[in-house]
Amino acid sequence: MREIRRDPAYLDDALLLDYVQSLWEPLVGAARRRGEIGADTASAFAWEPFLVLDRSVNAFALPGGHVGVHLGLIAMTASRDELAAVLAHELSHVTQRHIARSLSNSSRQSMVGMAAMILGVLAAGRTGNAAMAQAAVVGGQAAMVQGQLNYSRDMEREADRIGYGVHSTAGYASAGVAGMFEKLEHANRLNDSNNYPYLRSHPLTTERIGEARARVQADPHAAKGVPPDGAFEHALAQARARVLMDNSVQALRRAQAQQPAPGAPASERLGALYAQALASMLLREFEPADAALAAADTLLQRELPPAARGGDAARWLQLLHVQSLLARGDARAAQQRMQSLPEAGSSRPLLLWRAQTALAAARAGAGNEPLRHSTEALQTWVAERREDAGAWQLLAQCADQLGLKLRSVRAEAESRAALGDVPGAVDRLRAGQQLARSGAAPADFIEASIIDARLREMEARRRELEAEMRNQRP
Repeated sequence: MREIRRDPAYLDDALLLDYVQSLWEPLVGAARRRGEIGADTASAFAWEPFLVLDRSVNAFALPGGHVGVHLGLIAMTASRDELAAVLAHELSHVTQRHIARSLSNSSRQSMVGMAAMILGVLAAGRTGNAAMAQAAVVGGQAAMVQGQLNYSRDMEREADRIGYGVHSTAGYASAGVAGMFEKLEHANRLNDSNNYPYLRSHPLTTERIGEARARVQADPHAAKGVPPDGAFEHALAQARARVLMDNSVQALRRAQAQQPAPGAPASERLGALYAQALASMLLREFEPADAALAAADTLLQRELPPAARGGDAARWLQLLHVQSLLARGDARAAQQRMQSLPEAGSSRPLLLWRAQTALAAARAGAGNEPLRHSTEALQTWVAERREDAGAWQLLAQCADQLGLKLRSVRAEAESRAALGDVPGAVDRLRAGQQLARSGAAPADFIEASIIDARLREMEARRRELEAEMRNQRP
């Protein structure tokens, strides 16, 4: 994860990540209730999804409970239940220790294959048959590969089975599992003939579709309700992912010109308008962006019942209004728009957008009081979530604007540490230490003490990493 967080493909889009997290948390809770997550891994693993800036339809699990979600996957799914089905599958890979088991099985398969090759070569040596030796080598290698493929398919079937139970227990519609497999089959139809099933690491998609449909028919609770604006929120997430995964001018023009099919559902029409507005904003064409956003506001108000009009989908549109105003440099109007939204609470998108708006307004001369409030809210947030590099970086900018130099330098260091850049964190902490000792910054004994303590921790961590690197060298 240290390497991934530094990779340009690692995407910290607060809105999309918050949406994926909202689908992920019920799945983790369901896995705990079912006993899939035990006491040994409940607190030791991260259980954290993250976004990958990639157009391919994919997701993957890493050891320790990290699950990567490609933007292409979000853009392709038609409902929250389909996206949750993939997350449940990847979560099951983690809970069933498939990566560790696969490594162990690879070791066993290697030993079996090596034994077969040695026996073949010995037999060939006794008979003087060179062709037999060659066949023994090839056969042993094939046995190792086939054993690994068989084991991989078994793990995929296990993840399908357990993931289905987790998905259903979490309250998602079971039909989303079959729907997801059907979409994968359609996406692969042009380059996949479904031949040679014994050479596959995953079971045949048609086989998985059949099993998923059978489970839906056997599940009396397969049809579950969704929030009133659930379909609308997923359509907005789908549209945002589609635009962000390819920000070339040609792709943005296509999104800008996108029109829903005649008779399309209201959620699909809303997603098209959101994509048009976001693409226009990224192209810095604000007049069509405003027109698309106004049409989206009207559509949402017309289609949703009154009780749901202030929900998550409406918040997505409001934040795009704010993003558009900030992009054109109208910080005061953005700040006014933010006032209509609730306090951030546990909402990361609201917290970050409110801080960004307050920072822009303070730089424009609108006063520092909202910025002070946002700075303290960010400080509280990162105290509980030390790995949030984006929040640390924003805190550094806010503190610097308020003249809190030591806090700003320390936040920069924590941001580098969260990204895995330990040497960079050490450098910033040393700069903060020198700043405190020189008296160039206002005296802040608490912050100076924290910097001293964190510097010792980061230097120890750097020595550990250097020792790891030395041990890994041949």
